[in-house]
Formats: sequence, C-alpha cells, structure tokens
Amino acid sequence: MGGNTNDGAVVAAIHEIIAPEMAIFTTTIRRMSSTDQHTNALIHETSPYLLQHAHNPVHWMPWGNAAWDKARAEDKLVVVSIGYSACHWCHVMEHESFEDKVVADIMNDHFVSIKVDREERPDVDQIYMDAVQIITGHGGWPLNAICLPDGHPIYAGTYFQREQWKQVLLYLTNYYHKEREDALVRAAEIVRGIKVLDTITPVADAAFDPADRAAMFERIDYAWDYERGGRAGAPKFPMPITMQYLLQNYFYTHNEKALKAVTITLDQILAGGIYDQIGGGFARYSVDAEWTIPHFEKMLYDNAQLVSLYSQAYQITKKESYRDAVYETAAFLQREMTAPSGGFYSALDADSEGVEGKFYIWTYDELKGILGQDFDAFTSYYDVTPEGNFEHGYINLRRLSLEIPDAATKTKVRRWSEKLLAIRSARIRPGLDDKILTSWNALMLKGLIDACNAFGDDTFLQLAHANASFIKTNCIKADHSLYRSHKEGRSTINGFLDDYSFTIEAFIALYQATFEEAWLTEAKALADHVIQHFYSIEKGIFFYTSVSDDPLIARKTETSDNVIPSSNSSMAKALYLLGHLLDEERYLRIARQQTLNLKENALKHTAFYANWAMLTDGFIQEPNEVAICGEDALHLRKDFASAYRPDTIILGAMKESTLPLLAGKYQAQGTWIYVCRNKTCQLPVQTVSEARQQM
Repeated sequence: MGGNTNDGAVVAAIHEIIAPEMAIFTTTIRRMSSTDQHTNALIHETSPYLLQHAHNPVHWMPWGNAAWDKARAEDKLVVVSIGYSACHWCHVMEHESFEDKVVADIMNDHFVSIKVDREERPDVDQIYMDAVQIITGHGGWPLNAICLPDGHPIYAGTYFQREQWKQVLLYLTNYYHKEREDALVRAAEIVRGIKVLDTITPVADAAFDPADRAAMFERIDYAWDYERGGRAGAPKFPMPITMQYLLQNYFYTHNEKALKAVTITLDQILAGGIYDQIGGGFARYSVDAEWTIPHFEKMLYDNAQLVSLYSQAYQITKKESYRDAVYETAAFLQREMTAPSGGFYSALDADSEGVEGKFYIWTYDELKGILGQDFDAFTSYYDVTPEGNFEHGYINLRRLSLEIPDAATKTKVRRWSEKLLAIRSARIRPGLDDKILTSWNALMLKGLIDACNAFGDDTFLQLAHANASFIKTNCIKADHSLYRSHKEGRSTINGFLDDYSFTIEAFIALYQATFEEAWLTEAKALADHVIQHFYSIEKGIFFYTSVSDDPLIARKTETSDNVIPSSNSSMAKALYLLGHLLDEERYLRIARQQTLNLKENALKHTAFYANWAMLTDGFIQEPNEVAICGEDALHLRKDFASAYRPDTIILGAMKESTLPLLAGKYQAQGTWIYVCRNKTCQLPVQTVSEARQQM
C-alpha cells in the first residue's frame, strides 16, 4: 500500500492536534454517576458494555444495517467506537467525552455513531484494530475509528481526551466534505493495507525437523526475564500459551532452562499483586516489571488458561503453591463468575465507584486496625509499608517471599485471608460483565478438565460437565452452528472461528476425561461445520467468519497467538486430535497444511506463534495413542492423566465401541491398555506402569 496512509497530511494534522497529550496518564479519573436524561438505541441490547452507554447523550446505534443505511442516506461519516465493559480507559473516555453534551452535539450533528462490544464482535474489532495499527503504529482500547458510510476507515486511534476528540471530529468532518476524493483514496489505501496484513501463502509439504525445537526455544529465551519472569520489561502479561509451549519444549528436550523460565514466572505471578492474594484469581496484567500493580480487571479467559497452565506445571513440579493457586482460582470463579445455569460470566471490571482497583486495595491504618495483634506478622509476610506500593499511598497486597510457608504460617495466612475477604466483600463491588461467551467458556471448560487430570479431583469434572451441558443446550444450534453470546436467556450473534475451535478442543478433552462418546460425536459435527463454512482450500487456512455471515470490508484470518491462542492454531490442534481419535486422514491433512503455512512464523516469532510451535511437536513425532478398554477404564485413565504427557492421546470405553482405535479391543474379563503409535499397537497390558514402559 502507499505511504500516504502513515505519512499523509491527514495523519500529520491529527497528530498535531493530539501530540501534546499523547503521554500515558497515571491519574485515576472518577466517573460521574450516569443519569437517565438521555436514552439511545443501545437500550435494547444485552451487552453490559453497550448498556453502559445507553444513557449517553450521544445517539449511539448498535452495529448493523440500520446504522450504515442512515450514514449513507445522510452522507455522514461514521464513528465506530469499540471497547469492553472491564476497560478502564473506555470508562474514562465515556465520562470525559461521551457523557459530555458539547461533544455529543458534534457527534450527533455530523456523524452516525456506532458502539461495539469487542467481545461480542471480535470480527469488527479485528478490522478496525488493523486500521489503527496501520495508521498510528500502536493499538488498544478504547478503539475509535472514523469511517466512510461504506465502513472504510479514514482515521483510527485509541483514547482521546475531550478537547482532542472534539478537534479530531471537526477536522475529519471538514476534510470529508471539502476533500472528498482524497478521503476516498485514503480509505481505499487503508483497506488495501488491512487485506495485505492477512496474506497467507500455502506451503508445499515438507518434513518437520526436531532441530526446530531448539531454535524455537532460543526465540523465546533471548527476550525472557529470568529474574522476574515473563518477557523482559513492562508491562508484563502472563501469556499462558507461551509458557505451555515452554513446558512442552522441556518435555521433549529436557532443557532445564525452559522449565526454569516457566517456574520463575509462575512463582513471581503468585507472589505478586497480579494474583488476588485474598480472594484468588488473576488480574489482566501488570503495569510494572515486578508483577506488583495490575490492571485490576479479571477476565475469564486469563483465569481459564492460567488454571490449565498451573495444573500442567504442577504435574511436572508437584509444587504445592501451584495446586493452591488452582483451587483458590476455582473457588473465586465459583463464587463470583459462575451463573446458576453453569455458564461462566465474562469479566469483573477494574473500577468500582469510578476508581481503578478500589475494591482490592487497602490503607496501612485500615490493615492495622483489622489485623490487630497479627499485624506485625502480616507485614513480614506481605509488602505492607506506611508509604504503600500503589497510587496515593494505597497498598495492593503482594508476598515478600517466594518460599512456600510452613504449615503454621499457612494457617495464619488462611485466617487473614478469610477475615479480609469478609470485609472486602462488603465493599461496593466492581461491575460484572454477565454475558456468557462460548469461546471463553470453552477455555474454562478445558481448564477445569486439566485441573481434574492434575489433581484427580472429580469436583473439577462436575463443574466441567455442568458447563459443557450449558454450551450444548444454549449455544449449539440444530445444524451444529454456534451462537457466540448468551445473556438472560437469549443466545445471540453467530459464532466465530474461536467459538468453534475452543469448543471442539474442550469437548475432546471432556471425552478423554469421561469416555462419553457423545462429546466426541458433537466435536466432529462442529468440525465438519467449520470445514464447510470457514475453510479456504486455496489458502489452506480458516477464515475467522463463516461464509454465511454478512460480509465486512475484509474477511480476516486470525493466525498469531497472543494472550489467547489464535483461532486457526486452535482449530489445527482440534483437527489434529480428532484425526487421531477418529482415524480421519482428512482432518490430519488440513491440520498439517495449516501448520506448514505458519511454520516460518513459528520459527521466527515463537512467543506469538506458540500454539503453532506446540503443533509442530506433534508432527515431528507421532503421538502415543492409548486405548483403555474394560470396566475399570476410568480409574486407569485417571492414573494415566495425572502425569504430564503432551505426546499422548487417551481414549477408552467400558463396553464395546465402534471407534476405530477401540473396535475389537473390549474383553468381558479385565481391563486392558493398548499403547499404539502410527496405527500399530503393542501387546495389551493391565497396569499403567507397564503401559508407560511401552511408551
């Protein structure tokens, strides 16, 4: 695309407007309580984020044909403003600009304004996030794009202060009406850039090289912080999928440094303020390099993946603190983020009473008054000083030591936590985003099964079963297509690729935990639907949206793994597993082509293609396929699953089964374990230890 997109007069003019205010603000801004003087079209939506804006004086409309038809009929530019309910700076911009009558008048007079919940419509978010990164070189939320009436963006940015936003709006509406041809050319260049970012070139079949494992580790190793954990510098994101790859790399290579990278990070996170020392669960990320001060929102997808990660790390290390983290996080999820229906809510806000973190932080004197005679012991365990470690002298609890406390100290800590949690629970709570997203629920379902495997505790399996039943009842249609979102009895929005891929992976895991073939059958039906409606044979990759969905200005393919694994890498994993479990060569062929297409990315940028790196291991070395048949199959499965074995796929039955790898293996007397690889099985054995020797 042409250079005008980054260097043109429009960008230069707008950057001149906003340059004095581009620094990141650290001042916490208190939101004014909203009034009901105004009501706009968002009042009929179910998204908590959209409903937050339903009483703004801005005439917001939801994403849909009505808004775009209005823009075309009135020849107005369109503001597409994207955020999510737990986003602190989204709240700030709402208070400063969208609740302001002067700003609202400008938007209402000159623009059609659309509000989008990025969690409900990630397809829309992807397109305009690409636009803002092309134009400004960075991204984030709130995301505010100014578009032509056909949806093509002419400018996009993130947070704007009130005066900046007014000037940007006035400049762009003047530009559109006075320099129409230039605006059309500019928009076409940006859209061309969005499409170029999505180019996937099919790669010819080739062997996967074991030497790639060392190369991929080195790509992560050079940027890792071996003192504080995570990638060097700040802010620090947990990045669970990167650490899951490091665990797998350690399994295959016995590289102690790969394991050290994970354990240092997990230990530091647990000691830090990003982990809720009182109530369990993980905040979004740390703004500093020491994991002390988080952005306080708690997202379901982070907690889901971290439950998986800590469970798997426990299987290798047997660290009691990892076990505690999983159980405490599960307790938090049950207490604060589980619907009566068995679904999991999306997020807890960072803010309460308009102040970020207010629900979680303490004053020195407050803690001293609560803990009384225990205060000195408390301050020697936690980072508690009169000066505080957060804004305005407040304290966000973090541990001073990474050492696992002795039994007596653990008892004290538990007593302190119970006392502080009871007091904290009486405070005004952060907002709850109570929509239930299919993809994030599937991540949590998988996390619960990983916890069940690691600890042998069927309580996790019961929670997983309830959640899977919720998904099956409320999110899967008769034709095996999915809804993305559910709230207050309504399921809405067609599912995207991640809804399918994460659900398929979760249902496969549930089958492997229960040997209930109905979950495997449903996983296969979902996979077949995805291949029919999302797959590009020409590219050897899956689109993010279904061919049945209304088209956007570009049809995206999501391939890079970030805080959540990409939908394509997840889909490739799902097909890889299904291909082995069902002996379906077609699934394996598609997964292999996907992995080949992204192999170079995984080699060069492993941290952001970690799920693809994990897939390469499966193609370097054929997996063990362990078939357990007989009335004691579930008991033996539990023993098998307690060990970390990413090279092993388990299936089984307590009776005759028609699954290819189980057919003919059931015997009325005894339970038998068959260890197979590449369609060849060894002699059956009756104990897990014998089977492990065969592996």
